[in-house]
Amino acid sequence: MALRDFSSRLSTLVFNDARPLIRPSCASSSALLQKRRNASSTSSNSAPAASAAADIEDLEPSSSLTTPAASEEIIKSFDPVAVSRQRKRQLPASRYNYRSPKYYRGPLHPHQPPPASSPDSRLFTPGPFTLPRLQQTYTSTFAPDILTLTYAHRPPGFSPPPKGERLRSWDGSSPYHKNRPARGPRGGDVLRLLTRPATFRNVPKLTGVTVHTMVAGALEDSAYLHVAGMVVQAITNARVQTHKSKGNVNQWGLREGKHVAVTAELKGEDMYHFVAKVVDVVLPRIKDWRGVKGSSGDSSGNLSFGLTADAMSLFPEIEVNYDMYPPKMIPGCHVTIHTSATNDRDARLLLTSIGIPFYGKQIN
Repeated sequence: MALRDFSSRLSTLVFNDARPLIRPSCASSSALLQKRRNASSTSSNSAPAASAAADIEDLEPSSSLTTPAASEEIIKSFDPVAVSRQRKRQLPASRYNYRSPKYYRGPLHPHQPPPASSPDSRLFTPGPFTLPRLQQTYTSTFAPDILTLTYAHRPPGFSPPPKGERLRSWDGSSPYHKNRPARGPRGGDVLRLLTRPATFRNVPKLTGVTVHTMVAGALEDSAYLHVAGMVVQAITNARVQTHKSKGNVNQWGLREGKHVAVTAELKGEDMYHFVAKVVDVVLPRIKDWRGVKGSSGDSSGNLSFGLTADAMSLFPEIEVNYDMYPPKMIPGCHVTIHTSATNDRDARLLLTSIGIPFYGKQIN
């Protein structure tokens, strides 16, 4: 019985002594107190007002969460520059400068390189600065047309027919066939790339262009090699790379270690500008040019064709400064167009839509 009385009395005391959670400032509390006092003088019931005023007087004027203002001495003594000058051992200059790691050490390494699109990356390439017309036409016209021509509808529930094995197994007619690796396809040991069903994700597109020229005159005079490099660099807008002969060939007069060829690799804007220039300016001006041979290709979506020395002089960069290049030193070149297609048929369809004709028997 005593415990019941004690619990009821304790609850009464707790509820009667409850305080508000919001603590007003000193000025607001005094103003509220004055208001309460004025109201209590005019009100007929003065007892509740007096108890409320007494409760407000018990409130703390300031909160424990507020930070006291710093003194004038602390403000005047704060000088980080002077502190850094007084430091005996200076911090390294690169302490706060981020440097991309030179090597990629895996996804779990704490020091990860930034993406290639970040200016801090070692792989960052500025641009694009222009939007080539050929790229716009491919996105708006060529890609939808190629997808329409190569699309094969497969309704739900369709199961593709079974395909034969790509690698031929041994028939087991000899005891030596046991544990032998499977053989390659007939006619060669190189497996062709698999062709996936045509969708909007794998429409063939240009991935790169390689311009290569072999300069036979460079064996006797290095000026031929310099002129070839200047010509290729002028028409491609890319830095050329020279190549040495790997061996001796007496019939051609080649000697090992001699620089005899130059190559330029084109990607992105330079690739589109070069292909558009070849298709729109150079090829239409070649007399009696039938087109690219239909058997050209490596069965992996890469096609090649050649340009003679006379065709090289039709490029605008060479034609406008024709007197700068010795006519007899202007070389021909081989142009290899790399595509994302997995067979020559799709690559030929892409180049035909761009404007490169083909003749003869086409080999897929």
